[in-house]
Amino acid sequence: MEKIRVHVIVEGHVQGVCFRMDTRRAALERGVTGWVRNLRDGTVEAVFEGDEVSVRSMIEWCEGGPRLARVSDVAVEWHPYTGEFDSFEITFV
Repeated sequence: MEKIRVHVIVEGHVQGVCFRMDTRRAALERGVTGWVRNLRDGTVEAVFEGDEVSVRSMIEWCEGGPRLARVSDVAVEWHPYTGEFDSFEITFV
């Protein structure tokens, strides 16, 4: 199965609602590697790597997010797979 990488920016009410923690949980459940972090402008940024089905599932998950989130937009940039990650982590700016 083809491996892919995406970079996403999630907009809306996405900070202070466990978005990073739940993104990490969802990624680990799907076997996706990468990272997620809050940005100073109130958005959440993430990089997902893995098989295409799992990464696309993470994009769909981000469109809804955790229960208290109110996502208004998910911008997705497609990049070549690098295989640089061993796990999925919460990082900080």
